[in-house]
Amino acid sequence: MRWLEYFVFLALVVALARPAGLYLARVFEGKSTFLDPALRPAESFLHRWLGVRSRQEMSAGVYTLCFLLFSAAGTGVLLLLLLIQRRLPSGPADHYLTTPMTADLAANTAISFATTTTWQAYGGESTLRYLTQLLGLVSQNFLAGAAGLAVGIAFIRGFARERSATVGNFWVDLVRALLWVLLPLALVGSLVLMWQGVPLNLAPYTEAHTLEGGAQTIAQGPVGALEFIKNLGTNGGGFFNANGAHPYENPTPLVNFLGLLAIAVLPASLTITFGHMAGSPRAGWTLLAVMVVLFAGGLALCDFAEAAAPPQLANLHVSGGNMEGKEVRFGIGGSVLAAVVTSNGATGSYNSMHDSYRPVGVLVLLVNMLLGEVVFGGLGTGLYSMVMIALIAVFIGGLMIGRTPEYLGKKITAAEIRWTALYALLTPAVVLVSTSVAIATSAGRAGLVTNGGTRGFSEVLFAYASSMANNGQSMAGLNANSLFYNATTAVAMLAGRFGLAALALALAGRFAAQRRWPTTVGTLPGDSATFGALVLGTIVLVGAVCFLPALALGPIAEALHH
Repeated sequence: MRWLEYFVFLALVVALARPAGLYLARVFEGKSTFLDPALRPAESFLHRWLGVRSRQEMSAGVYTLCFLLFSAAGTGVLLLLLLIQRRLPSGPADHYLTTPMTADLAANTAISFATTTTWQAYGGESTLRYLTQLLGLVSQNFLAGAAGLAVGIAFIRGFARERSATVGNFWVDLVRALLWVLLPLALVGSLVLMWQGVPLNLAPYTEAHTLEGGAQTIAQGPVGALEFIKNLGTNGGGFFNANGAHPYENPTPLVNFLGLLAIAVLPASLTITFGHMAGSPRAGWTLLAVMVVLFAGGLALCDFAEAAAPPQLANLHVSGGNMEGKEVRFGIGGSVLAAVVTSNGATGSYNSMHDSYRPVGVLVLLVNMLLGEVVFGGLGTGLYSMVMIALIAVFIGGLMIGRTPEYLGKKITAAEIRWTALYALLTPAVVLVSTSVAIATSAGRAGLVTNGGTRGFSEVLFAYASSMANNGQSMAGLNANSLFYNATTAVAMLAGRFGLAALALALAGRFAAQRRWPTTVGTLPGDSATFGALVLGTIVLVGAVCFLPALALGPIAEALHH
């Protein structure tokens, strides 16, 4: 049954990629859509209110600067809101807010949501006011998600244009991403979630009495406002500490399945947008095929690990797979599918506790994040991560045939490959250095409150991989609410969001300024099965070179020990 669920999910993602990708192309090319009569007036109003000169385009450098300034403003506003949140009206009552919002936790949280990481070193129901969740977190889920999509579209224009000094207008792209993409989809999705039982209220927490005579506090709140956009905008932060495992956030298998589609479809469809706008639709399908192959391989391996009966239960005659840390209403199938989807994307809205996964299961989730969102990935970020790997593959292929590497008519000279190499090396530099510092210092090891040894190492590596990938999920055995982890994970989140985006936009600017070179008999085609296999091999090779030693110290060593 779970394999049918896996197949249906992948089939739907692939089937929806083309219409969604072509719709995105129409939106950002300024062509007419069925939503124009309702949204054009709103767009004009926002342009006038914000002072946007819609016909004035930007160079890659100016586009990057606007993206950075917009994100910095969002971070600052959210930080201020978090610091003063105890003075805000609405629930929950003060005595439920048991986690203090310290300055370092507030800064980490503000950076987390402004970078779409939504790394949470706190429990939402024991830390945040309702208005903080609504005004701060929900708004950032929309704004940061739209900004990421805008950057992805600007990157695509680098391949679509020739002899151009500009890659678009950030403010125009941001408004269109909000009005034509995120807002309508989030509205429809949120209504479906509320129909399925996700609450949307400002009610006080409920004090219930159990049949055993005990008392239980049931947290309430405007959960429905956050849930769909956290997945659609590839953010992922949960309203509650248990995230997608909480019955209010994720009450039914249908909600779980729809949430996973919301995470994957738009990032997958950007490959089709890329191929369409760059004038080579087959190239977009080739990249999507590589993503699907990697996704299916990781899903099969994680399912194999979690469906097998845990060896420590062999003498107890317990049948079935590893259900520790998983919800019965989702089972192994729904839990593994969610784990693989969320670790491949930039959306850490997990529905099971990954610290309870078998070592091979943890290995799959770690590798998905360490590869840099090349499978679906975040909204915008996943596309340029995959294209960056494709450029490395083109460079390797060009060396094999003795010609200057080209991709979709754009030459990859020494200058372009330097930008690409910097992009490829930034993730291992940040993740591996941060993990080393954490393991080597008492402040870092202090967070290992549950596990030591290989599992403890995996928990630390997982935290920094998640932060750098702007993913946000964690292994709960690591206590990350400390000055050390709040500071170091914030650095990783900033590098993963802005460092990688700045490098991608710089490269897009160089490609946009080039002419489009004609295809010759010596050109390596970027839309063939051979090229797809070359990209796939490059992903595996780059990942192994960068991260195999670290993985050998963590989940691989743990798997061999067991």
